[in-house]
Amino acid sequence: MSTRQEAVRASITREIRKITRPTDQSGKTLRVSEYFGCNTFGLDQLKDKVSKDSYELLMNMVHRGSRLSKAAADEIANVIKDWSLAQGVTHYCHWFQPMTGLTAEKHDAFVNTKTSDTGQTLTIEKFSGSSLIQSEPDASSFPSGGMRSTFEARGYTAWDPTSPLFIMESVNGRTLCIPSAFLSYHGHALDTKTPLLRASEALSKSAVRFLKLIGDVDITSVQATLGAEQEYFLIDRAFFAARPDLLMTGRSLLGRSSTRGQQFEDHYFGSIPSRVLAFMNECEQELYKLGVPVKTRHNEVAPAQYEVAPIFEDANLAADHNSLLMDVLCRVALRHDLVCLLHEKPFAGINGSGKHNNWAIATQKGENLLEPGKTPHQNLRFLAVLCAVMKGVYEHADLLRVGIASPGNDHRLGANEAPPAIISVFLGDMLSKIMDRIESGTKIEDASDEAILSLGVSKIPVVARDNTDRNRTSPFAFTGNKFEFRAVGGSANCSVPMSFLNTAVADSFSQLADRLEKKLSTTKSRDEAVLALIKEVITETKAIRFEGNNYSDEWKAEAKKRGLPNLTTTPEALEVLENEKATSCLVKMNVLTSDEIKSRYNINLERYIKQLDMEAATLIEMIDTHVLPAVESEVTKVATAVASAKSAGGAISSERLKSLTGIYDSISKAKAALATEYDRTQGIHNEKEKAKVLANKVLPAMVEVRKYADEAEGIISDDLWTLPKYREMLFLR
Repeated sequence: MSTRQEAVRASITREIRKITRPTDQSGKTLRVSEYFGCNTFGLDQLKDKVSKDSYELLMNMVHRGSRLSKAAADEIANVIKDWSLAQGVTHYCHWFQPMTGLTAEKHDAFVNTKTSDTGQTLTIEKFSGSSLIQSEPDASSFPSGGMRSTFEARGYTAWDPTSPLFIMESVNGRTLCIPSAFLSYHGHALDTKTPLLRASEALSKSAVRFLKLIGDVDITSVQATLGAEQEYFLIDRAFFAARPDLLMTGRSLLGRSSTRGQQFEDHYFGSIPSRVLAFMNECEQELYKLGVPVKTRHNEVAPAQYEVAPIFEDANLAADHNSLLMDVLCRVALRHDLVCLLHEKPFAGINGSGKHNNWAIATQKGENLLEPGKTPHQNLRFLAVLCAVMKGVYEHADLLRVGIASPGNDHRLGANEAPPAIISVFLGDMLSKIMDRIESGTKIEDASDEAILSLGVSKIPVVARDNTDRNRTSPFAFTGNKFEFRAVGGSANCSVPMSFLNTAVADSFSQLADRLEKKLSTTKSRDEAVLALIKEVITETKAIRFEGNNYSDEWKAEAKKRGLPNLTTTPEALEVLENEKATSCLVKMNVLTSDEIKSRYNINLERYIKQLDMEAATLIEMIDTHVLPAVESEVTKVATAVASAKSAGGAISSERLKSLTGIYDSISKAKAALATEYDRTQGIHNEKEKAKVLANKVLPAMVEVRKYADEAEGIISDDLWTLPKYREMLFLR
């Protein structure tokens, strides 16, 4: 039995894994609300456990950056230690997000030693305030993008108290994880969390200043909120192990589309397969314990594709929770003999996976500044904030494109399943109409207060229609009280696009506040000044608004006329980071220094090169070890049959043999051309040039090789094809 046949057999004989629900001491099953966050320890829990003075010092550190005294830090650490030990925790770690696209952790035991009066070594559990607040992981092996030399190994992780500590459970133990920022010895950000924290602070400062000018004097802080919808694929673990491309690169580099894909549109929102539902149930249980408020689960459009979506939270916490979510998805999948694929395009010919970032802005009182209410055209604050967002997106569209750039997302963007690389804003008919009337000076009193959609079905109440429809082709769409940044890729760390978006909007608020101050100095009526500013911004940003089909070629041509950037590949997008004018807002808002911007260019360019380099090498190896041997075996088999028939006086058509030898030659030539292009890149030492060659020469050569390999898969005897096929990976689960 071949490896592929063994994988098929394994996939169809799996038993559904059963899990035990959390119960109380009497054995009664707990509601989610009764165990939600049971493995977390945050500011609310600390407030009840530490002294008032220590808690006030902690909050001063959170809000003002004040230094925490040693006594207060030790008291807080001792409380955390006692709670952790009571939960069966043995180790702790600073959990951080380096620029590798993954999370990182180094575990230390609570165990320590001391010497007794008699000289005997005694074991104790110890956790100091300094261990809580700061750690020193070796930073030499983490990417820095040239900000330090290899021998400069020192890096620091610093506790982020705004994100609750959490316990990660494994089969044989528990570890306390301390969410942390990661900095170099000289204070440079070596992670994705630090820029997000800085961008959130910049957004709050700029927005509060602007809002006070328009009359909201009681607003003291503003926070970005985020709800990240996570799409992913699940395939059987045996299929994954038998596919070198999935194992090495996260996506299938070859594979013939099965005769059935997503054309019947029957998978979307369909009945969830029992085995998958068991996996989802266990994921949700773990996530609830970790305080991650997941709300929605369903089948996505493509076969074997699914989605989980949370309730929105503060952007920093939501980004941490999404990283946790991805980790839990991958770990729990293995328990069910499944593998979770987060790559943006693991399978050709069907939809890829995005991570729709639902973003809004809220005041310290919980008011959503993007909530239009029943009459949004009369709500100057809403319109002013909306214009600030549009201006930020318009002026920094190229920077937002950088925030979503990755080799995986390049395969997804613009592929009639995801927005194109052109950043535009969708507002919907109602708001677009209001914007146009404000711009033209037309009266808008005749606009309806509320759009009502009567379903016309008995026993179903009349439903208030959202003030905007959903445009699934738009990369940045207004959806009633938030914007949906749909262009973010499935494997992305939310902190990156959110850092750029928050910075863009912070810069916009700052500019508009300057302009409004000037208007208020010459205008008696505040409302008139605000409305005049709104009108100006509507005119200035009109090019970024698009209500139509973003997938169409007509939009690409129109976007070019409007002067909107269309950066189709990651190397093109990353060049924006070399443009001081484009990145000046990051420096001005104190989100990234010039050195940190340069480092991110270097790191992402290097990652792009390494990814494509690995994909090309893997594809060449698969052609040599799987595809060509299969064709050779088939040629031998057919040639033997033709010869045998001829010697027996019969006749078998040799057309199949000609077809096989023809496809063999085509594969060989295409592979040779790919190998030539690939080998050429190995001699290119300029990374910018190398990335462009990989994007413009190697990737097309890989597509050509795949075309012939997939053609071969369709005519080779099934028993000779060694790689699991799409029909098996996508439909056997």
